[in-house]
Formats: sequence, structure tokens, C-alpha cells
Amino acid sequence: MNLHISNILKDLEKDDFQAYLLTEFTNVEYISGYRPTSFAFCIIKENPVVYASGMDMELANKNSSIEVRKYESFEVIIDELKKESVKSLAIEPSLPFSTYVKIRDDFEVDSKTYVNRQRMIKTPSGIEKITKATEIAQESFKQLDILNNNCSEKEVAFDLVRHMIENGASKESFDTIVTSGASSSLPHAIPEDKKLSQPILVDWGAIYDGYCSDNTRTMVYTEFQHEIWDIVAEAHDKAIKAIRPGMKCCEVDKVARDIIEDYGYGDKFIHSTGHSLGLDIHESPGFSPRDETVIEKGMVLTVEPGIYLEGEFGVRLEDTVEINNGAKIIGNLPLMINE
Repeated sequence: MNLHISNILKDLEKDDFQAYLLTEFTNVEYISGYRPTSFAFCIIKENPVVYASGMDMELANKNSSIEVRKYESFEVIIDELKKESVKSLAIEPSLPFSTYVKIRDDFEVDSKTYVNRQRMIKTPSGIEKITKATEIAQESFKQLDILNNNCSEKEVAFDLVRHMIENGASKESFDTIVTSGASSSLPHAIPEDKKLSQPILVDWGAIYDGYCSDNTRTMVYTEFQHEIWDIVAEAHDKAIKAIRPGMKCCEVDKVARDIIEDYGYGDKFIHSTGHSLGLDIHESPGFSPRDETVIEKGMVLTVEPGIYLEGEFGVRLEDTVEINNGAKIIGNLPLMINE
């Protein structure tokens, strides 16, 4: 039995639950090695099992480290649990309500985040894969002649994704953002069919062997753009330098936010300072004002402060860091691209 399951069984015993129902794809993958393509139910108990759809059976049998059964109906799963005298069942908070309705009358049910808590601390193998995903993404970015590019935002985004796949990524880890000019003030701008203008903001990442990467760079040109870039870079650098195990995540957010506020742009920093990543692009914990999670060795999070001036432009700078005694930036792409 793998360590992840052993730890969850201890959590179940501590909280007086007999089994744990998982439906999130990446949590099923984390536990079993098999990532569903349609749907699946994973039951963690003394004899854990994955119920896979018929179209996934070949994939599940090939990749799963725990027993695989073909899904017939949810009633069959309930009957099998009852035969094993399971009366209390932990569920993920994200469990669909339609599934919850099917089990609420048969079991004592409560939501638990056992798997998500484990996923906060990356394994050495997970960190290696995040590092490789970052290397692929950054090398692909370097292949773009973005500063001399007369292409549209959409074309640059397409080229970047193509380079990542050619360099070994399975796909992009989220919809690649290439935005420029006034639209760069939108944190989640969608690439448009228009020629690049100034500044240019690119937010991109690759997936390698299931694990995500995430970087953002902003290329600035005017004196005012450089001024804003310098403020964001200071917040980025000082937040990373401040990170230590034992700190709370909200304290890291405060370091970056205080710097931007001191320059008078506090209300223009409109998102959190960073987020964890791994099998998903957004995981817990995050560097936000409300997250009081204590930072531990083995966590991997992004640091991405930004300033967004509506109708003018925006600047965001993002790196991913691995937490050890301090924070180590993963990858080697310079912050300043056009100098």
C-alpha cells in the first residue's frame, strides 16, 4: 500500500471514518496513478478500489496501483460498501451534489480534505516534474522572437504552445495569455487577433508527465511602464527573499502588497500574490491575505505580484519557487526580457 493511502487511513481512523470517496480527477491520479478521462470513483479504505468507466478500463488497468473495477451503477458501489459494514464516509468538499444525494441516507457523511492536504507537500519526483515543465516552458518562450515580432497576440500564443509541445510538454497547463497595450490591464486577458503593441504580457505554462508550470513576464518600453515594472519587480524579489518555513502564507502576501501600497498602487494589485501548483495549475495553499497556512519545506508556489492600470496597461511578474530553508526559484529565465 502506498504512503499516500497509508496516511489517509490514519486520518480516517483519527476522525472515525471508515472510507473516503474521491471523484476529482487529479486526486484519483494522485492516489492511484490513473487519471480518468470521463469519470471515476475512488474509495479509500483498507482495500482501496477505483471504479472506472468502461471506456477507461484499459487505461485504468494499465496505470492504477490499486484495484480497478468496472463501474456498473452507484447503487452497486453503495451495496458493496454496506457489505463491508461501512457506515461513515468522508467525501471531498467538491463532490457533486447529485452524488451526495445518492449517499446521504445510507452513510454518516462529512467533507474532508485529506488528499489536498497531502498534496501541499510535493514529493521529490513531483518537484522534478514541475522543474522539467518549467524548463520546457521557459525554453519555448526563448524560441519566440517576440521583441521583433509583427504577429498578432493569437499567433504568438499559438507559436508558444506549439514550441512547448515540440519540446516535450503534453499540453499547456492553462490557456496561454499573450496580451499587449491597454488589454494587459486585464489579469486574465484572452489573446486577440491584433498586432502586438506595448507593453507585452505573457503568462504561460507547460504540463510534463502530469505536472504544471507557470511563469509570467512583461516587456515594457516607456519610462512610465519601466517605473511600474520596477515596483512589481521589487515586490516579486522581496517576497521571494522573505519566504521561510514557519511563516504564514498571508505574511508573504503582505510583504509584496505592502511594497506596492507604499508606492501608491495598493488598489491596483487586484489578486493574491501566488498559488501552489502541481497536478493542477491552482492548488492550496496560496499567498493570499486570508490564507493562514504555515509554510513547510517541500511546498511549491508561484509568486506573481502585479499592478493593473485600467485603460492603460498592466505589469505582472511571476516565478515558481520551491520551499526549502528559504525559497528557490525554479528555472532561470530573467525577469527583464527586453534589455
